[in-house]
Amino acid sequence: MSSPEITDQQYSRLLGFRTELRRFLRWSEHRAAEVGLTGTQHQLLLAIRGHLAPGGPSVGEIAEYLCARHHSVVQLIDRSEQAGLVARNREQGKDRRVVRLTLTETGRQTLALLSAAHLEELARVTSLVDALTDPATAPQAR
Repeated sequence: MSSPEITDQQYSRLLGFRTELRRFLRWSEHRAAEVGLTGTQHQLLLAIRGHLAPGGPSVGEIAEYLCARHHSVVQLIDRSEQAGLVARNREQGKDRRVVRLTLTETGRQTLALLSAAHLEELARVTSLVDALTDPATAPQAR
């Protein structure tokens, strides 16, 4: 199997994208730490709030959002519940084994504080990524 021909310019654009992505993730982890959360707790709160179905996401859905194993997510939820950030709710109806997650008032306030700053930073990063993907403004081949 032969690999496609990739130009120096394409490698440079990939590097720029990966660098900005890592900077954003590091920046995000620092913002989470400033409000007493781990980066993963911040992702958990966002996954719960961003899930649009009524009743909140299940533990399995959270595991998918976080690209993590079920048992690891359960431990994260345990720690976040002890911190007063999330609440577990048994599903009413047919299958009471399903646990749905919601944010507490503390979780909602903390996430809102982080999200405002993240939206601003995302706009900045998006403009940089757009510049990297626009051949007219991307770094020239060497």
